[in-house]
Amino acid sequence: MLAAGERAPEFTLPDETGKDRSLTELLSIGAIILYFYPADFTPGCTREACSLRDLHADVERAGLRVVGISPQNPKSHAKFKDKYQLPFILLSDEHKTVIKMYGVNGPLGIGVRRATYLIDGSRHVRDAVLADFMIGRHTDFVRKAIVLREAPHKT
Repeated sequence: MLAAGERAPEFTLPDETGKDRSLTELLSIGAIILYFYPADFTPGCTREACSLRDLHADVERAGLRVVGISPQNPKSHAKFKDKYQLPFILLSDEHKTVIKMYGVNGPLGIGVRRATYLIDGSRHVRDAVLADFMIGRHTDFVRKAIVLREAPHKT
């Protein structure tokens, strides 16, 4: 897993509409919360995505955007996004290339670790959390990022 202070690797992946999105493009208007999750429609991933959805207005007010990455294809992401009214971008990493670059591939290459990064506009990791089964830690991480961004000295 990437650590705070490291430079986030550049990537390009298709979003839920099939449009290619690069990290540089995603960061063009500021910092992002980049989260990796195992699979669309699973109970834990659905709970996490809906939690981020429910925090979305606060995330935007803090000048942040949320972007999710998992190995499902764009069509699956589109259905997941539509069913749960997710207001953020979901990227498809079917070959787990970016998942591996960010060090969140599962044990023995199976699955994906649940990880969330705060990445600033200069592509540096400001903070990160890895908690496979403790979804509340990811929600707390996002709340902390919102508070830090809303402080007088934004990151």
